[in-house]
Amino acid sequence: MEITLFAGSANISLAESVAANLGLALGQRDLSRFPDSEVHVEIDKSVRGHDVYLIQPTSPPSNENLMELLLLADASRRAGAERLTAIIPYFGYARQDRRASGRDAVGARLVADLIRSAGIERVVALDLHTTTLEGFFAISLEHLSAVSLLADAVRPLLPTESIVLAPDLGAVKLARRYAKSLNLPMAIVHKTRTSGERVETHGIVGDVRGRSLVIVDDMISTGATIAAAFNAAVASGCLPSATVVSTHGLFVGTAAERLGALAIRQFVVTDSVAQPKTNLPLRLVGLRALLAEAIKRLHENKSLADILVHE
Repeated sequence: MEITLFAGSANISLAESVAANLGLALGQRDLSRFPDSEVHVEIDKSVRGHDVYLIQPTSPPSNENLMELLLLADASRRAGAERLTAIIPYFGYARQDRRASGRDAVGARLVADLIRSAGIERVVALDLHTTTLEGFFAISLEHLSAVSLLADAVRPLLPTESIVLAPDLGAVKLARRYAKSLNLPMAIVHKTRTSGERVETHGIVGDVRGRSLVIVDDMISTGATIAAAFNAAVASGCLPSATVVSTHGLFVGTAAERLGALAIRQFVVTDSVAQPKTNLPLRLVGLRALLAEAIKRLHENKSLADILVHE
């Protein structure tokens, strides 16, 4: 079965690097918008009987990028693709995995249903906000992780007396994986989110006194969680400097200003999303080899066990 890769517009550079790693060129497609802002998608090659992979993070603007993915899938299915797999390095709506107030939508479940309805048969995602999302999909979800790549990248940068800090309880499992890989102790911040951009901290479990911080999380969005964790740790006696490690660097809203005011030596993130221009000390870790390996194995019907998240 012939393999074909298409990319949406969310992160063309990542898609091109994955294709190059596989020795392929991206399939030609036309993405345009009507005057009323509707997205129009047309693929420019035959994919009848092909094994098709759609590379598109649903990063901001999430609604537009999600719609592009769905339309790419529908166009490929109607053109006769034999098998459709979505490569979604960053999965938007992942934080809407439950009803917080009792009358709000469960956006993650709705998006999972939309992806299935578009004809996609398998999803490959990276470091999801919560592993409970796997239960939302009636199709196969392959959950990859960039933790080992990020740990390898950050290891030479760390002072001897470092400690891994989980900025909230949701990041505890992730922090344990980093702590084990880096052979470091860990601490946990107790946090409460009061709004989309405001959080409150209620103390730290673990001794951070005299240590340099390695703050880890699955994503950096507005930076409020990172800033609150950093300030809480400094108040508890850690050294006033830190390295922040995260798979997805969104840096939306006032994140750059908020985080730029802190004594953070470096932000180490992957290229799962296209990076906005920023003056933050940013180091990118490439995902091309990991995603290309996943595509190669899926195309050849080989196991992904050693690159999947197991929690």
